[in-house]
Amino acid sequence: MRLSDFSAARGTGQSAPLLRRRTLLTAAGAAAALTAVSRPPSAAADAPAAYPLLTRRDWGADESLRFAADGTELWPPQYYPVQTLSVHHTDDGSTGLEPAALVRAIYRTAAGQYGDMGYNYLIDENGRVYEGRWSGTDGTAAHDAAGRLVTGAHIQGYNSGNIGIALLGTLTDRPASPAARGSLVQLLAELAERHAIAPLGKVVYRNPVSGVSRPAPAIGGHRHWTATDCPGTVYTAMPSIRDEVAALIAG
Repeated sequence: MRLSDFSAARGTGQSAPLLRRRTLLTAAGAAAALTAVSRPPSAAADAPAAYPLLTRRDWGADESLRFAADGTELWPPQYYPVQTLSVHHTDDGSTGLEPAALVRAIYRTAAGQYGDMGYNYLIDENGRVYEGRWSGTDGTAAHDAAGRLVTGAHIQGYNSGNIGIALLGTLTDRPASPAARGSLVQLLAELAERHAIAPLGKVVYRNPVSGVSRPAPAIGGHRHWTATDCPGTVYTAMPSIRDEVAALIAG
């Protein structure tokens, strides 16, 4: 997804119960997590997720970018129950940037247009997961304390209740790295179980702000929603990714 493609919806929503909270891994635990034995999301509720997650503080988010000169928050967060999960590639065309620096660059561009990062999560080729859009101070990436998703800006017209996960890089002619794909499957499984989403199922998504509805895969790619080449080769891999997510949840 190119940075110019960001778009979002705003509004308020009703709370939904958080089915499972995971311990979030910071940079200090990232190296150990990369070699940890994976466990399915059906493991104990207080068990850490099997993917390493870097918080906004870990990757160096400049929180001042979310505010105007007078201190007004450019885009106050809005929260809605999760309905779907959507996968992207950042298609940023960058070369040579260290992953955290690339995440910061994407954030700066998106903040200038939409007040914050458009994605809820990002994943680098080493399998590290980055907390995306700011969602509060309760310690749960992408969610408020009630388990609702903070609205991002990743699919025009279909953002509220739709989790946006972006693989760093341009994947139009190459697959995701094994590490990135592995963390994507782990993250999708953790989120699908948390929100009682059937990985192999379909939903009728309804935008709680605009009322627009449409059928969609419960777990899909950007291209399932609109005419785009995003998420590149990951689009054709979505059936096998869904199978892997379902198998991981089943244990």
